[in-house]
This record gives sequence, C-alpha cells and structure tokens, in this order.
Amino acid sequence: MKEQASTRGRRPGAPDTRAEILASARSLFAARGFPGTSVRAVAAGAGVDPALVHHYFGTKDDLFVAALELPVDPRERLAGVIALGPDGAGERMLRVFLSVWDDPEVQPGLVALARSLVSDDSASLVRDGFIPVVVGPVLASLVRDRPEVRVPLVASQIIGLVVARYVVALPPMAAMPAEDVVARVGPTLQRYLTGDLP
Repeated sequence: MKEQASTRGRRPGAPDTRAEILASARSLFAARGFPGTSVRAVAAGAGVDPALVHHYFGTKDDLFVAALELPVDPRERLAGVIALGPDGAGERMLRVFLSVWDDPEVQPGLVALARSLVSDDSASLVRDGFIPVVVGPVLASLVRDRPEVRVPLVASQIIGLVVARYVVALPPMAAMPAEDVVARVGPTLQRYLTGDLP
C-alpha cells in the first residue's frame, strides 16, 4: 500500500491555477490598487508560490493587464504607432483605438469594463494602474518632453472619448464615423504629444 503524498507546503500548478491567480489578482488590485498589490500577496491569495505567478504572467505589469481581461493588449496594438515615431502619432493612435472599440465583438466587454473602472471603487485602478502601467510607458516614447504633463493630457482625452462615445453614447459623438473622430480629435492628441504647451 502506497503512502499518501504529503499535503504540506504550497500546491504545485494545476489546470485551474492560472484562473485562481487571476481571481486573486483581480480581488487584490480592486481592494488595494496597483501600488498596494504585490506578486507575493497575489500568490498567497491563490495558494501558490510567487514563482508560479511569474511563470504564468511574467511581470506584475503583465499580471495587471491580464487581470483587466482586456480583449487585446494595448501595448501590443500600439507597437506599430510607436514604431513610426511621434509625427502623426495622434491620428494613428486614435485609429487603432477606434478599430478596437468599434469592433462589435469586443465593444460590449470594453464598455462594461469602462463602466466598472470609472466607478468610485475602481477609479484608483485607472489612476494608479492602467495609466502608469499600460498607457504611460507607451506614450512616453512618443513625447518630446514633459511626459508628466503630456501623458495625463492624452489620457484625459481618451477617457473623455470613451465616456462620450461608448458609455454615455452622446450624440453625435456616438454615431460619428471613425475617420471623422480621427480628423477632429487626432490633432488635439498630437498637440498633447508633441505640440507647444503652456
């Protein structure tokens, strides 16, 4: 008769381990915000070793993006915008953004996410997590100076666009063709990225 394996210590990875890590991460990011959440705490919440968190998700930044359950990783989608440099980046960025948000397959999930992220309980995730982790590093490579001013200006324009076009469905913004949005909002984004600021 075989002896039963010891149940002491942390359990190894299992098929549901990834989901349990994500559940722990979502709960902790929501409760403590991005800065107050550590990989070690996420691992403890999931009952796994911190090395497994890194195995499945890489960095804390990557874990945060995964926990948001975005249909696409904005960092990957914006790589082409970055590769072409700062000139014209405002319009290119907006085209990529609209191509994702206007996709009927992913729009309902994004709108639900936007509603939850701008609620009082989750606002810190946008301020302390999404902007500095996802948006900030991407935009910082496009700005010529003063990223501490330019990045929040671009973010404010994008957040305003999300709320007006997708959450509130403000006429005529909600029904405006994507290229009209690009023509009207793109120059403002470009000015925030590279133009003269007071």
